Amino acid sequence: MEKLGIDPSSIKKVVISHIHSDHLGGLEGFLERNSNVTVFIPSSFPQSIKNMIIQKGAKFVEISAPRKISDSVYTTGELYGPPEEQALIIDSKKGLVVITGCAHPGIVNIVKRAKESMKRDKVYLVLGGFHHPPLSCVKEFKKLQVEKVAPSHCTGDLVREAFRKEYKENFIEYGVGKIIEIR
Repeated sequence: MEKLGIDPSSIKKVVISHIHSDHLGGLEGFLERNSNVTVFIPSSFPQSIKNMIIQKGAKFVEISAPRKISDSVYTTGELYGPPEEQALIIDSKKGLVVITGCAHPGIVNIVKRAKESMKRDKVYLVLGGFHHPPLSCVKEFKKLQVEKVAPSHCTGDLVREAFRKEYKENFIEYGVGKIIEIR
């Protein structure tokens, strides 16, 4: 956050995708810098995590079903993995933007859940981890009418290259710190 020039006190809501330490590990340190937040966590999280959030002075909301988090920002609700995981949905003017953590429940399942819960067909962008899906997911994305993709490292090189080849200029090279503007 420091390198990106983001002031931790400017953040009011935190959404944690799933229990793995590379997605949850920085939460305690963050809450030491800013406890004036609401943390949205899957309902399957253990009591120890909930206690830590409370002890740091923050609030949490357990997520089980799809729900609104903020203006134009929603969660898919908790999806079975393992581990259980939630993804973010932004309802933009260009269509849905689906942001995943690792996509343990399956990237295609997450996109389908986003479309169903939002009652929208247009998916403008899916970005984040796709968690080593089968190559067939590239064709599934086309059937689901996903316009742009930005798969991160945990997608796997073979599948990332298949997306790059299929999506051409609609493939976005993506990683930590990358800023993607949607106008």
